[in-house]
Amino acid sequence: MALWKDFPASIGAAVGAAVLIYSRAGYGDSEKRSAAYRPDYMHQEAIAVLPAILAAFEIKKPILIGHSDGASIALIHAGAFPDSVAGVAALAPHVFVEDVSITSIAAAKTAFETTDLAKRLAAYHADPEGAFRQWNRIWLDPAFRDWDISDSVAHITAPILTVQGLDDEYGTLAQLDRIERVAAATTVRRVELASCGHAPHRDQPETTRETLVDFCRTLSDTATREPSR
Repeated sequence: MALWKDFPASIGAAVGAAVLIYSRAGYGDSEKRSAAYRPDYMHQEAIAVLPAILAAFEIKKPILIGHSDGASIALIHAGAFPDSVAGVAALAPHVFVEDVSITSIAAAKTAFETTDLAKRLAAYHADPEGAFRQWNRIWLDPAFRDWDISDSVAHITAPILTVQGLDDEYGTLAQLDRIERVAAATTVRRVELASCGHAPHRDQPETTRETLVDFCRTLSDTATREPSR
């Protein structure tokens, strides 16, 4: 969560909305995970964990903003509960597994074991070893190669915003192509960012912020214009 710094708060202030940001179990200062990731770990987060969090904070019809795995979790949730979400902003989303993703994740494993990456992660995670290994192991597990959330995306009815860096080392525009192809039940706005890797909010913060604010404001305006039922 600390990696995002004041980015979420600045969006909330610009839109005039409350913001909830949290670190999933095993990340940041959240509690450690009690079990290893399975290939369906993002579905578990989207269908079991996220609904419980929203209920605990009494949040209804949220605009979900997620990055990387978080974007995939947001998409899965919106597909599973289509009437409960106002919109989804997916930054560098994963919809299916690409070769480039596996190559870069394997390289990250080498970096974790041979450089000071673990030390740098310790500034943001109480358990850097667990945070890295859980994610790295499941993505490199052969059983994960068939992971695909296209069916979930196909059930989304809320508007979708996709943002992808053209220099993303973990995914290509094929991810956005897939979303546009299968999300027939809603509108999809697509933003491609030059000179941007896997983290648009870090590499192109101003453009990403403006894009997210515009998306959220549009949804807010639409909700205001809709007659009460």
